[in-house]
Amino acid sequence: MSTETLAQTSPAPEYDNRTAFADELRALARTNDRIVAVCNDSVGSSNLTGFRDEFPDRLINVGIAEQNMVGVGAGLASAGFIPFVCAAGPFLTGRALEQIKADIAYSQHKVILCGMSPGMAYGELGPTHHSIEDLSWLRALPGLDIVVPADRHMTQLAVRNAVADPRPTYIRVGRFKVPDVTTENTRLERGKFVQITNGTDVTIIATGTMVSRAVNAATELHAQGISARILDAEYIAPFDSDAVAAAARETRAIVVAEEANLAGGLGSAVATTLSQLATADTRVPLRLLGIDEFAPTGNTQYLLNHFGLNEEGIVRAAREALGA
Repeated sequence: MSTETLAQTSPAPEYDNRTAFADELRALARTNDRIVAVCNDSVGSSNLTGFRDEFPDRLINVGIAEQNMVGVGAGLASAGFIPFVCAAGPFLTGRALEQIKADIAYSQHKVILCGMSPGMAYGELGPTHHSIEDLSWLRALPGLDIVVPADRHMTQLAVRNAVADPRPTYIRVGRFKVPDVTTENTRLERGKFVQITNGTDVTIIATGTMVSRAVNAATELHAQGISARILDAEYIAPFDSDAVAAAARETRAIVVAEEANLAGGLGSAVATTLSQLATADTRVPLRLLGIDEFAPTGNTQYLLNHFGLNEEGIVRAAREALGA
């Protein structure tokens, strides 16, 4: 569990993680001709246009056939290639879940599954296009690493690590822009959270798009006299139980924030870890922020606010957990 300093309080530039993903993928492909990309008629939305133009013979577009797409990825992996299988999160994980289970996780083929535009990034397109169940579905599969980058630097490291790792990986690549919460010196270790800031009153465990919102919440809590530790849950699987245990021992409450279903996601993993610890010094109040219903129609920011997945919601949950 590495440690970062609290981000600056002034507004910071925001970046599209898909751009960081595409840039890193092309950079690695220039020195490794085993890297290929597979997509489902999503060259543009998966940010693969530059890859296609630079490596036209290494992009396979299977059309709108997600199950075949995952199968093609598994076949390429078995032949020694390193396939990045890219598609919108709901269709990659929903339509092709059986193939991910049998052809990737069970068979342990080194395929890098890239869930693009996850969470509620598609906004007004509604629940059919929201990818809020992916963490729940994929956490149930043994042998599949799950990485949810919080910013562009973590996205680049996630891509780099996946190429170097022999295991299959799912990377959740965010669509809407977020500020940097880490630095060029931050390391991404398999199965470890990144500690963004230290704190003694409450621990906020956030993942993906929620990390920058948690940092903003920590700044507001600090102004109210509450010290908040921020843990960036980059890896959902393997899970950093040690970081959760330390948070329970060293702070007085825990809040979890995720742009995903409450059932089976990050919050469920934290709750399960705490219940298994079940010692006097790890019994702390827990608040889970996430999604527990099909979302109403609206843009992404409206939906995040609707579910309390914002600075105000995190501050409120932290104060409630502390009884403040």
